[in-house]
Amino acid sequence: MLLTLIRHPSSPTPSIDAITVAVTRLEGARLALRYRITGDISTLAVPALVAAERTDELWKTTCFEAFLKLPDKDQYVEFNFSPSTRWASYVFDDYRQGQRDLVNFTLPRIDLDVARDSFELCATLDLTGNRGEWQQRDLAMGLSAVIETLDGQKSYWALAHPPANPDFHHGDCFAAILRAPESA
Repeated sequence: MLLTLIRHPSSPTPSIDAITVAVTRLEGARLALRYRITGDISTLAVPALVAAERTDELWKTTCFEAFLKLPDKDQYVEFNFSPSTRWASYVFDDYRQGQRDLVNFTLPRIDLDVARDSFELCATLDLTGNRGEWQQRDLAMGLSAVIETLDGQKSYWALAHPPANPDFHHGDCFAAILRAPESA
């Protein structure tokens, strides 16, 4: 499934043309997310590569995010992926309530592909740990990105936005359904 992120109207217009996300459900409870930015990549503030480790507050600069939940539940999970290869994962009981680290989560694999006019970050997740029950279920999904330029401006991109300010946790942002795999 290929989805296009939309810039929040209050965000500055960066020198990027588009952000798309290719979502692929892999065998078992694995998921691949390929975020692709096209435009003048030289204007983006991209964190330097470092050791892949769990780190909070990745959203303060260029970062890609995924939110997943069962459509009939309030609880959801959030994943953050930095071009530095750092990552974070959280679980919430309800809208911005009961935040805690997602435990029993396998380190995501983050791969990068950078060119003059495109930037790709591919994150592969294994949800088998705490979210193994999602293996055969449809999932509501929100995809988003914070893009910072070298001059410090930030733009906010998502599948959909709530009225007013950018808020990736808002229910309006869970704008796609990732269908369960077909039974063999």
